[in-house]
Amino acid sequence: MADVNFAVDVKDTSFLYGKLKALDNLSLQVPQGLSFGLLGPNGAGKTTLIRILVGLLQPSAGDVKIMGQAPGRQNAYLIGYMPQQHSLYNEISVLQNVDFFARIYGLKDKQERAARVAETIKLVNLWERRNDGISKLSGGMKQRVSLACAIVHQPPLLLLDEPTVGLDPELRANFWQHFKNLNQQGVAIIISSHTMDDAAHCDKLAFIRGGKVIATGAPGDLTCVVGAPGANLEDAFLYFVRREGSGNA
Repeated sequence: MADVNFAVDVKDTSFLYGKLKALDNLSLQVPQGLSFGLLGPNGAGKTTLIRILVGLLQPSAGDVKIMGQAPGRQNAYLIGYMPQQHSLYNEISVLQNVDFFARIYGLKDKQERAARVAETIKLVNLWERRNDGISKLSGGMKQRVSLACAIVHQPPLLLLDEPTVGLDPELRANFWQHFKNLNQQGVAIIISSHTMDDAAHCDKLAFIRGGKVIATGAPGDLTCVVGAPGANLEDAFLYFVRREGSGNA
């Protein structure tokens, strides 16, 4: 039985793309109210794992629970998903996009939905551009709209795939401030990334390589294991890669 104290509970999970094993007996647990980073190179299995958590893919083996339930359409409202490539509709406005996703996630009351949509657009600082079509926005603004679409229904779990790629430093800092505010409200956030800057902001990390978790821990704890003065997360990742390769993991 899944532990509902964990927003995400993944046990011995594998996934095959044909003969390619994208996930290899992977296990991890994500507590509620934390930012949890999945850190690894492209092809490590991060996006595959997130798609399984969303319910877009079914694992080849293992057990996966979100908020104590198996992922699927029946509980999609529990999740806010921000994919690596935005899924916005270019022909309609910012407001119409966010309203559409609010409807999809089950906000049926018209007044409540309108208030929630307005609040969320203001939160990502795009209220003055609410009537603009998506095609008129910069890349960073599109990222903000994508975030608004993911959080408009106030889910207890956010799954964000490379959410800060291409953002300038100020906007990246704004994103992380908002993520921390959500954590304080009890929201669990899983962030897939291959950048050390994102990783350093997370409360806890899982280093992933070849579809396996090779280490987990707080950023500071992972760097301490290296045992070298001034070691950073890149040093820590390489340390655990070498340890895995030597069979001492």
